[in-house]
Amino acid sequence: TIRTLDLGGDKQLKVDRPGIVKSPGLRAIRYCLRDRELFDTQLRALLRASAHGELRLLVPFITSMSEVRRLKRVIAEVRDGLVAKGVKVADSIPLGFMVEVPGAALISDTLAAEADFLSVGTNDLIQYTLAIARDDEGVSGLYQPLHPAVIRLLSMITRAGQDAKIPVTICGEMAADPRYALVLLAMGFNELSMTSSAIPLVKEVIRRSSLAEAQEILTEIQQMVHAGEIADYVDSLMVDR
Repeated sequence: TIRTLDLGGDKQLKVDRPGIVKSPGLRAIRYCLRDRELFDTQLRALLRASAHGELRLLVPFITSMSEVRRLKRVIAEVRDGLVAKGVKVADSIPLGFMVEVPGAALISDTLAAEADFLSVGTNDLIQYTLAIARDDEGVSGLYQPLHPAVIRLLSMITRAGQDAKIPVTICGEMAADPRYALVLLAMGFNELSMTSSAIPLVKEVIRRSSLAEAQEILTEIQQMVHAGEIADYVDSLMVDR
């Protein structure tokens, strides 16, 4: 699974591109659809590679159906150009969207109908939902992965995936934290993506638990309204594991 370029905002190239600015809202697919020379170069490489093995295409920072339609047109144009030159391309390449902002979560059912899979980027989703950056030391206590609003959005996204019968993966620091593994599995996430160093402990937590136990935890915290109370409850349970 390879992501398309996530540039813009605080993610800058060392080589300047025409038109790129440090705007929080101009990044990832929004920037790529403006800088077609750069975007088409990556898409051509990915489509050429698809002929040599299974490949999934993941597009970050999707926020609207207009972006989805433009994206699909661009991919089709690049594919047609390669095929016209006799370049081999896979017959089909699964296309997934990153759900990273509340606006995308709220239309996740619509996005799921147009995708082969969804992937939730928890770092940005939490940041934009709670209006707090995870590295903002001044208000670090407000960055709460188990905030009721975050839980509701995550549950909404997994339901959208289940209704559309497509897998939903999750990545970011939340997915790598063993304290949250059972909650995420109970919500219906099919895959947890994390750095390799986090795998053993998360795997151990999952192996020591049943899905029924995980669902009991989720049911309990969905009835709570205070993020601190939820965090304390989950922490106390996971300490025993």
